[in-house]
Amino acid sequence: MRTLYAFLFCLLLTACGDKKEGDNKRYLPESNGNLNSISVVIDNDLWEGSVGENIRKIFAASIYGLPVDEPMFKLRQIPPQVFDGFATRSRIILKIEKGDNIEPTTKIANEAFAKPQTIAVVGGKTNDEIIYQLTETKDKIIDAFNKEEVKEKQRRIKLDLLDVSAIEKKMGFTVNIPSAYRIAKADDDFFWIRKNLSNSKTIEVMFYEVPLETISQGDSTVVDIVKMRDHITKTKIPGEDGIYMAVDDAYAPGMFDAIVDNKPAYEVRGIWEMRGFTMAGPFITYAIEDKVNKRYLIADGYVYAPSLRKAEYVFELESIIKSIKIK
Repeated sequence: MRTLYAFLFCLLLTACGDKKEGDNKRYLPESNGNLNSISVVIDNDLWEGSVGENIRKIFAASIYGLPVDEPMFKLRQIPPQVFDGFATRSRIILKIEKGDNIEPTTKIANEAFAKPQTIAVVGGKTNDEIIYQLTETKDKIIDAFNKEEVKEKQRRIKLDLLDVSAIEKKMGFTVNIPSAYRIAKADDDFFWIRKNLSNSKTIEVMFYEVPLETISQGDSTVVDIVKMRDHITKTKIPGEDGIYMAVDDAYAPGMFDAIVDNKPAYEVRGIWEMRGFTMAGPFITYAIEDKVNKRYLIADGYVYAPSLRKAEYVFELESIIKSIKIK
């Protein structure tokens, strides 16, 4: 425990960075790294053994709702001996501490060496203690890392935004969408927004609202959301000759609790298909509870990009949706 706390103390001490004379503000360098990429600071022996295996199992697990396996995070191992200088500026870092004086524990710190930055420090005396800590706190660590990466993606999106004043006026919320998107359909209660990737490949997002009673609480919640989604895609964006989009029955959608604009929300991930035509891809739907306006605000993104990896596109949709602010 003493070694782990010593590391955290040094972390915070280093975080003070440079200060201008007479100025109490910290001046930290900008963090770096690709989105959803973790720098794993760990001894080579631990990385190549059971601890490393569990880190890969947890943090490089396949993302739910994609047609092919893609990892949640990309991992880059850094031996502690070279964890210095530029290497300390990674935006998300997982550091493993092992020693006779280290009690099993997990700590999360922010902006220690750079900004923005999130660091998770996991320690223990033995491999088993470290693995237990990783297993017990994985949800907490993944949530902290995901929030950091969504925040960074949103920062990049805000550099060049689409004008969404029509959405704010008609539906009572704001959202940050890159200017590469365009509004393909706009009604009083439905917006369909698209971005072309190449040829016919696209990323698309729909916004609409339904009464609170549309989605029940309990075991049938995900069934209600799928039924609602299928109705909207069939009636609002139908294709020619009776072709329409629907949730793929062969791939059970997964539902998770979420928070958007400090409001409870349901997050549903799955695969859509085009009935009557050979097209399919991943979707991510958020049903945001808006009790003030007696509705669920629905934000639904989906991707059509055959032959391309899709995790980064779904993550872009997630980041867009999580920027929603309801008036």
